[in-house]
Amino acid sequence: MKDNNLLFNKSIAHDSGAKHVSGLAQYTDDISEPLNTLYGAIGWSKNAHAKIKKIDLSSVKTSEGVVSVVTYSDIPGRNDVGPVFDGDPIFPEKKVEYYGQPIFAVAATSMELARRAVLKAKVVYQNLKPIVTIDEALKQNNLLFKPRIIKRGNPNKEIEKSKNKIKGNFTTGSQEHFYLEGQVALVIPKEDNNYTVYSSTQHPSETQQIIAKMLNQKSNSISVLVRRIGGGFGGKETNFMTSAICALLSHKTKKPIKLRLDRDDDMIITGKRHDFYSNYEVGFDDDGRINGLKLKLASRCGMSPDLSLAINERALLHIDNAYYLSDLEIKNYLCKTNTASSTAFRGFGGNQGMMAIENIIDNISRHLKKDPSEVRKINFYGKKNKNITHYGMKINDNVINEIFDDLKNKSNYKKRYIEIKRFNQNNKFKKKGIAITPVKFGISFTTIHLNQAGALVHIYTDGSVHMNHGGIEMGQGTHTKIAQLVANSLGLSYEKVQISSTNTSKVPNTSASAASSTTDLNGAATLNAVSKIKFNLNNFIKKKYKIFSKIEPSYKNGKILIGNRIFNFEQIIKEAYLNRISLSSSGFYSTPKINFNKKTFKGRPFYYFCYGAAVSEVTIDTFTGESVLDRVDILHDTGNAINPALEYGQIEGGFVQGQGWLTMEEVVWDKAGRIKTFSPSTYKIPAITDIPKKFNVEIFKQGLNVEKVVNKAKTTGEPPLMLAMSVFFAIKDAIASISNYKKIPKIDAPATSEKILLSIKKLKNTI
Repeated sequence: MKDNNLLFNKSIAHDSGAKHVSGLAQYTDDISEPLNTLYGAIGWSKNAHAKIKKIDLSSVKTSEGVVSVVTYSDIPGRNDVGPVFDGDPIFPEKKVEYYGQPIFAVAATSMELARRAVLKAKVVYQNLKPIVTIDEALKQNNLLFKPRIIKRGNPNKEIEKSKNKIKGNFTTGSQEHFYLEGQVALVIPKEDNNYTVYSSTQHPSETQQIIAKMLNQKSNSISVLVRRIGGGFGGKETNFMTSAICALLSHKTKKPIKLRLDRDDDMIITGKRHDFYSNYEVGFDDDGRINGLKLKLASRCGMSPDLSLAINERALLHIDNAYYLSDLEIKNYLCKTNTASSTAFRGFGGNQGMMAIENIIDNISRHLKKDPSEVRKINFYGKKNKNITHYGMKINDNVINEIFDDLKNKSNYKKRYIEIKRFNQNNKFKKKGIAITPVKFGISFTTIHLNQAGALVHIYTDGSVHMNHGGIEMGQGTHTKIAQLVANSLGLSYEKVQISSTNTSKVPNTSASAASSTTDLNGAATLNAVSKIKFNLNNFIKKKYKIFSKIEPSYKNGKILIGNRIFNFEQIIKEAYLNRISLSSSGFYSTPKINFNKKTFKGRPFYYFCYGAAVSEVTIDTFTGESVLDRVDILHDTGNAINPALEYGQIEGGFVQGQGWLTMEEVVWDKAGRIKTFSPSTYKIPAITDIPKKFNVEIFKQGLNVEKVVNKAKTTGEPPLMLAMSVFFAIKDAIASISNYKKIPKIDAPATSEKILLSIKKLKNTI
């Protein structure tokens, strides 16, 4: 008999995979619309910073097909969608603070007529001078919060007595989420002023609460349902504007409303990744070991706090990446600018912090004329006195040395490093570069109360299982993996388990599907529900069949085994029902061990760490600035993977998204604060021709999570994005070869063709 219980480390296809490629997967925009559905559109500000002197919407109201128009005056409750802090008005009353800020919305009989109507608005502004860049905000001290200082040891003293010292600065750019499914919502009014909301969101519970507060109603009057979303990457974690405006239009018209943002509007209205500026001074010995580091870290947060405090906090928590920093001082500045509020994006600030330290390590290596891989390794966390982070957490699961050494050997890094130097000596116009970079990424929400999840599981009388949890399926396969967990626990075939849409009326008060914790949290909550049902079944079997053994029953291959007794699962389920035994249960899970004092910046903010490393080899054209990614080798720790196929997909996809962030995805605002990269014609994400020519990805076979997570697995949500740091530093290595590796290139991310050419020009001017 086939053992259906071996569902772990098994590459089962994504539960919606066939639907994705066939076009049968139902997204929010595919839901059949009720009769008399109206369509929404948003009118937004054409100024980045201005007082609203007058709004004339008369032509909008009389435009063909328009049924209703809403402004701030139509909001019965809270006029703010800020998830943590106020500052994100649904519609402003007196002042606009970024180009693209919603001012009003319309409902019309068709989407085209709604979009035509909003163009007829006449708004008179009194222009104010916008603050657009980090530099402008710092000079004017325009900050969202007071600067924060994190300190460990005495970096001033250690830098002063160091034999080697360097200073510099570095910038990482913003990034557009560019999810395939844009911001969209469908709101259907029900009796008693209740509403059913279908939304492409990573956070149904917060969507529910935001809408309820806006309408001045209780949360139980709002039900939010999400079957799947077509990509989120953090851009749908707190962007409640679309759902809120859609619900407001439905509230006023008493009609079903669909609001789907046009791609250009989506990119103009919604927030993006924070760009970061760092200014540093570092002291180190002749081996490249860091003695002391002082760092100024500033981010462009946009017009409101949104999640910027938490994102900058994670940047501070990941400023070490995989390196032990004994003496450190960081000053962190959250800059308020007249741009759309920067928001969550895969990595959540961790990758920006990691890029800052990786650039410092790379510059130390070039200053000492050493192979950067050697300097990286000498600074790694180790054992005994070198395993405590700057925030006081002891690292018990460190495998970065093993992964790094293993990957160097498997990728023939040393041999290729020498061959590339030889190639560059013999080629004047084409230059190659290579780099290997590590990843250590902490897993858990740093806001402690978010580390919880709920679930609901039913077993029907035919032995089939239906379950619901608070996680959002956004392409990562969390539904598939959790179904595997349930099937394995009950000893059933995968096909007997079904997951329904995430639904706030089934599982309440859920956390966002974010922080790479969706499967960890919701999988554990679901198994908790299953364990309660099994407890009922186990007691029933033992009582009915007079089994007095203390042996715990095992569930395998559709059977329940207790000692030498074997029971058919389906038959037992029928018997349990007839004997009035509960076959349904809720489940709950909260992550243990984590504790973190945000004021003192000390504690254990993470349950565990994910580790990985990547080697990238590139070729640049010194005439055009074009870079080509020739080869990538990745070794990544997924622990005891639930579904290796899905993990490979996440590793490869995350890497390419990180590659886009660091090489081509450049977000540009002009001096007036107008975003210039707001469509696929001006903003480029990686295409099939941009992926590595050779792409070798391997899962670290010795991986095992030391903590009590489901199946001893490790997440692959965010960490793989940071593997792409190797691409940026390979490009920098290629540029360095122009000076025969005698000078340190100056280049910021993203390393676009233009920036590569400018870096080459600057380097040549110093030779």
